[in-house]
Amino acid sequence: MEHELTTGKLLDENGNLKEAGFSYQLVKKYNRNAIKAGKSRIKEWDYYYVGNDEYGVALTVADNSYMSLVSVSVLDFISKKETTKSIIKFFSNGKLNLPSSSKEGDVNYENKNCSFKFLHTENGNRRLIVHYKNFENKKDFRCDIYLEETNKDTMVIATPFKKKKHFYYNQKINLLRGHGYAKVGDKLYDLNNSYGVLDWGRGVWTYRNTWYWSSVNTTFEGKRIGWNLGYGFGDTSAASENMFFYNDRAYKLEHVKFEIPLNEKGNDDYLSPWTFRSNDNKIQVVFTPILDRYSGSNAIIIKSIQHQVFGKFSGSIEIDNGEIVQFDNIIGFAEKVYNCW
Repeated sequence: MEHELTTGKLLDENGNLKEAGFSYQLVKKYNRNAIKAGKSRIKEWDYYYVGNDEYGVALTVADNSYMSLVSVSVLDFISKKETTKSIIKFFSNGKLNLPSSSKEGDVNYENKNCSFKFLHTENGNRRLIVHYKNFENKKDFRCDIYLEETNKDTMVIATPFKKKKHFYYNQKINLLRGHGYAKVGDKLYDLNNSYGVLDWGRGVWTYRNTWYWSSVNTTFEGKRIGWNLGYGFGDTSAASENMFFYNDRAYKLEHVKFEIPLNEKGNDDYLSPWTFRSNDNKIQVVFTPILDRYSGSNAIIIKSIQHQVFGKFSGSIEIDNGEIVQFDNIIGFAEKVYNCW
């Protein structure tokens, strides 16, 4: 049985997690000033992905203390092409003033090359307004996207690391219904029939870690289907971050493993079909990749190898009442990320 979090402060007086586990809402209060670890180890980000079966847009604003990152990705699943542009600044140290809750507080970042606004609207929805100059072939990127929450439940997890004062507090808001557009120059990406996810992360990370994450947000046979699957870092003995969203309900899942095939050299073959299985055999999923959004950097001390792979999922997931939910060729992504940061 996985542990469900109670309300209260996230950290104790020594900067350690007071309680590890999962919940359906942000029941714990995050306070950057309560952190007792070195301030350069704090990592905070808001990441949105919005898309449909043909294309998607990913937007990131991150403050990793020793550096900040803002990023835009445009993904075209028909042509199997992606473009990503990022701006990195050093020694941000919390200057981006990212909110302590996903429920309130806006994200505003501007410099001479870009403007990122992640806003809360008066009716409780979200609005993403981004302008990025010279995004591709001297053409600017622009987007104006409204996101509406369709589920009352979200995935929240508080994960400790084995190292004291290190933790990760994370919320994924799945099945955000999208309205609006993105443009690169005159090319329009219509996002009026799209779904998205918010990855809201706050914490103090250890230097070296690997994570696996998969997110799906779509409809199949007239019903909304979404999930958050992930693992790979920290002590997850209190709870996993795995949750399935179906027919207006959230279903907690046990631990899962991504089986990535290997090529002839023994390396991960990201563009061959993966399989997903849970320890209780309730998840039986095959992932057929379309596009690998690869990013790799190695600056001696800082290293990041990222494979965010977009594709189609087919298979089944068994939910609490014994019902087996089957689906075929639904769009989503799965990733493996290795960081020394």
